[in-house]
Amino acid sequence: MPDMERWPTGRLLSTAARLVEHAWNEKLRGMDLTHAGVIVMEVLAVNGPTTQSMLAQIVRVQAQTMGKTLTRLEAHGHVSRARSVSDRRSQVVSLTEAGERTLGLATQLEREVLAPVPVDTAKLRRELQSLVRELANNHSSAVVNDIVAAADSGVAPGEPSN
Repeated sequence: MPDMERWPTGRLLSTAARLVEHAWNEKLRGMDLTHAGVIVMEVLAVNGPTTQSMLAQIVRVQAQTMGKTLTRLEAHGHVSRARSVSDRRSQVVSLTEAGERTLGLATQLEREVLAPVPVDTAKLRRELQSLVRELANNHSSAVVNDIVAAADSGVAPGEPSN
């Protein structure tokens, strides 16, 4: 591996993120899940039943990409979709009981990915959260600030926070 002492911090973060995601996806494959599917399931666990279009907005993917992710999750019993009562054109997505259990297992698998790494992962999480918040507050657009605020509150960007 090239001399990482010379790498800029952004490259280190990016490389670490890709390596963690790759290792986690390898473990998730045995559960018929992907990292993208886990993200959707986490959003549903926090926000409750949500329309497919709102999920795409929250996760910041195209509706078509979200549709493919949901089709896979639904085929494995992790989510269910039903027509919205208020707008028959929309589908409301819900996390199933099986999906809740699977999400718990996926969270455990993520911990296992980082377990052999000789760092304080709780401290690393806090530091990364601080980094995201500070960069969003000091150096980013209103859109990025909205995303970070939504992540902190569990409310979708642009939704009222009750």
